[in-house]
Amino acid sequence: MEEYMQNQQLKEIIHRCRQKMVIGHNYEQKQLLMVIGEMVKNSKEEHVTRRVLKDPTAAAQCEHAGDAHQLRIVMFGKSEDKKTTLGNILTGKRDFTTSLFSTSRIISSKHCDVVKGSWNSKPVTVVRTSDLSSLSVESLRKEIQKCVELCSPGPNVLLLLVKPSDFTEEDRKTLKFILSLFLPDAFKHSMIILTHDEKPNNKAVERLITDCKQRKVRVNLDRNEISSDDLKKMTEEMEKLVCDNKAEYLTLNKENDSMPVLNRPTPSLNLVLFGRRGAGKTSAVNAILGKERFRPKANSSECVRNQGEVSGRWVSLVELPALCGKAQQEVMEESFRCISLCEPEGVHAFILVLPVGHLTDEDKGELQTIQDTFSSRVNDFTMILFTVDSDPTDGDVKFIENDRNIQELLQSCGGRYVVLNIKERKQIPELLKKVEKSISERGIRSCYTINTLIHGITEKMSILQAEVKKFRTEPALTGKNKFKL
Repeated sequence: MEEYMQNQQLKEIIHRCRQKMVIGHNYEQKQLLMVIGEMVKNSKEEHVTRRVLKDPTAAAQCEHAGDAHQLRIVMFGKSEDKKTTLGNILTGKRDFTTSLFSTSRIISSKHCDVVKGSWNSKPVTVVRTSDLSSLSVESLRKEIQKCVELCSPGPNVLLLLVKPSDFTEEDRKTLKFILSLFLPDAFKHSMIILTHDEKPNNKAVERLITDCKQRKVRVNLDRNEISSDDLKKMTEEMEKLVCDNKAEYLTLNKENDSMPVLNRPTPSLNLVLFGRRGAGKTSAVNAILGKERFRPKANSSECVRNQGEVSGRWVSLVELPALCGKAQQEVMEESFRCISLCEPEGVHAFILVLPVGHLTDEDKGELQTIQDTFSSRVNDFTMILFTVDSDPTDGDVKFIENDRNIQELLQSCGGRYVVLNIKERKQIPELLKKVEKSISERGIRSCYTINTLIHGITEKMSILQAEVKKFRTEPALTGKNKFKL
């Protein structure tokens, strides 16, 4: 028997049967049926069909793939909500969440996380990435390495979640750079998920579809569910992708130091623009990025972020909605969301946007709200951006220097300000230079992070508790003294 088992053809057959075999003599019918029954149980009662493969080589490829249904998926995309919804659908669980407090609008994590589940009785591992677009190259590598480790030995499917109307050429270049950190060819393992019922009629989306060899599926994730037909189509496409790639998986490209796509010569900058409603924050962002790519959202009560290359630096801009006069919970939610959008590095500068002119109560209130929310530490990170729609004149500068209210405002921000012509953009290098100077002056406290915010809140709570304790103690003492008299 041992000599017989060495037969090469027999060994090949056993390999094709994935090592399932029975060795014995004179099996009775009952014993043989028990063995077969156990095999059916282990295969979860799957059965053979007459499905004809269009590609005659597909069957052979799947033999190399082992179990092509072992899906190890990594999701990329801007929207945390959409990645969360899709991840929960794919795993059949609700373990992915976006809730930091009581609202799903807050980003739950600045790092990638993983959930393991099953689809159609097959194991599936899904890794949800954070928004990686503003990270430094070193931080990107760490996140990609973590993605690989979370779905060891490595992912075999990359899902690129795209909203067609919100996808720019800069987004495509950023995504292409991120995927270049995988080995071998990440686009061979990539499939686009169009998350809204919109026609992909912009060139950036069309180029990305071409990069992915036309692999795309349209899935409307506005509701927290998708149709069974869409889900079946999506998973079949993923399984075919794994099969076509012969179970090849991706690893970290440890040698890619050249940054061929984005060519980022210096670290990225994370800037938060704030100010009253109508102060011109969106116009300022468009001026900084150079195009009208940063459109106001229909819901202007939420943070909006966009990014691009500016004067040789990758700049991430977050527009914070007007917070003055809002409920404390809403202020805190947007504050945490704002900082989370800039993690893991944190915020390099908070920029108060003001049109040149007399300050309004809303202008003062907005800065006061920021200082109250982010604590006094935020003053070291704050500067003022005065906007004009023509080249700044001596009159503009003199008005700023002579207006008492503006000078008081500037003193609270360390006197840092720039006057920007939002139509010509000549002052953009000066703006970035002042941001870089303030970073250098702060030294080790170069960024405002989630930890900075939490520390400030903790300090405020401690002061408040001390004041409450003092308030409760003083009346008691006064009462005691009166009683003695």
